[in-house]
Amino acid sequence: MSSRSDAIAISALQHWQFCPRQYGLIHLDQIWEENRFTAEGRLLHENVDQRSSENRSGLRLLRSVELTSARYGLYGVADMVELHGGLPFPVEYKRGKPKAHRADEVQLCAQALCLEEQFGCNLPEGALYYGKTRRRMTVMLDVELRNLTLATIEDIRNCRKHGVVPPPHYEKQRCDNCSLLQQCLPRVLSKKRNIKAWLKAQIQAEDVPE
Repeated sequence: MSSRSDAIAISALQHWQFCPRQYGLIHLDQIWEENRFTAEGRLLHENVDQRSSENRSGLRLLRSVELTSARYGLYGVADMVELHGGLPFPVEYKRGKPKAHRADEVQLCAQALCLEEQFGCNLPEGALYYGKTRRRMTVMLDVELRNLTLATIEDIRNCRKHGVVPPPHYEKQRCDNCSLLQQCLPRVLSKKRNIKAWLKAQIQAEDVPE
């Protein structure tokens, strides 16, 4: 069982999937800067979180639900959990629109892993609500997504173990909209290094006998 000090914030999984270097700057170096996109996201979450729980259309809606998982060493807060016949259904709110990468889905899946442990059940699906489209997208919590989520947890633990911020890799659309662009300097520092290769090198370095 992991202690809270050893546990991983569920939001960290989203950061890692979006960009491992962003994860490192936020969670290892404790660097954070806000821009228009992060401010809009924060306001969206605050708007959801400040409402009290309620019953609607026969559903019990729970907001700002604290989540923990001793099995996976996770903690966080779910924006909303709907109770469908007593079974939880996580709904994560995002300011933008559906994305090509799976960072939001991994964050939702991590919430589901916690809920499954807390409620003693198996959850087939959850949902992502995007503020820009004002639509809910159902996400199947299938084996592929679960394996990706577990692999992300393992990658983060390896990164934390070595305490080294991953190297930058510049991608225009992703990097230019990131609030940490000036702290990261991806165009200046970027090297052609694969993140998986970087993690492997960190692990191998520790395994070398002194």
